[in-house]
Amino acid sequence: MDLSEVPVSAHPQSPLSPADQTLIDGVLAGQRRALAKTITLVESTRRDHQERAQQVLSALLPHTGRAIRVGISGVPGAGKSTFIEALGNWLLDHGHRLAVLAVDPSSSVSGGSILGDKTRMELLSQREEAFIRPSPSAGSLGGVAEKTREAMLACEAAGFDVIIVETVGVGQSETTVAGMVDIFCLLQLPNAGDDLQAIKKGIVEIADLVVINKADIDPRATAVVRAQWRNALHMLRPASPNWQPPVLTVSALKKEGMDEFWQAIEGYRNALTPTGEFEEKRRRQSLDWMWQLIDSGLRQNFRHHAGVKKSLPHLSQAVAAGQTTPAAAAHALLGYLNPES
Repeated sequence: MDLSEVPVSAHPQSPLSPADQTLIDGVLAGQRRALAKTITLVESTRRDHQERAQQVLSALLPHTGRAIRVGISGVPGAGKSTFIEALGNWLLDHGHRLAVLAVDPSSSVSGGSILGDKTRMELLSQREEAFIRPSPSAGSLGGVAEKTREAMLACEAAGFDVIIVETVGVGQSETTVAGMVDIFCLLQLPNAGDDLQAIKKGIVEIADLVVINKADIDPRATAVVRAQWRNALHMLRPASPNWQPPVLTVSALKKEGMDEFWQAIEGYRNALTPTGEFEEKRRRQSLDWMWQLIDSGLRQNFRHHAGVKKSLPHLSQAVAAGQTTPAAAAHALLGYLNPES
């Protein structure tokens, strides 16, 4: 089927307003203020803003996809912000333009980690070639994945060739970020101990690269942890037959190991690009993203259904009191969406 025959939208898009065209032109020109305003528009929960945001992103889409997308996570205290600043300044010194986006589900309530990161990344945040931005999730359709992904596209359109997506803490955000980046990096500490509590099978499986930060503090402990991580990674079948996740040691505080880290990033892209795996991963992520938004939209529409809103409190109380089964209550509520069944 010719893709040009597939309708992109059930409703024709209205012409771009002068204000939105100005935003688009500004982003494509690499203007930081226009980029910030575009991301603010993307993050807005107002329906009219969401419609405008999709029009702006559609216009920017042909100019995206050229950056390398790197996800960085790690246990608390692993030195993520120090590492990102050291890496960021190294990248800028080598001619790159960097955007840093933070995934923090609590950021819209408490300010989250990103505000602290911007304080700790003082040198990086002052450089014109860098852009640091939070991506809050509360109250947005699709949650943190949607807003961070769309902010990432806007940054790419603005000419940033390296996008770093930082997670806060260890949990569901790791899986979320791994599903939107090209390579997922996990930061660890050299003094984790023999039991390596941070190594969980699910985290190991999604890690494309493991970095032991603060390696200068205890070289002997660093060697032990590095060997344990290598063993853990070798016990699992790699996600790609063309890439075995390496374990690197760095000292972000002393700015050591940044060149080896970036060589690993480029090595990953060079290993997967000739086989088509690199682009296939991005295509798969885009389709997964579409279905996540569909699921989110269906859930939101379901909760706003008049019949569901009327019956949900009573059925919830009945389930909590043991007067009906969760399955029976769910069946009754879902029946409002398909009354003929």
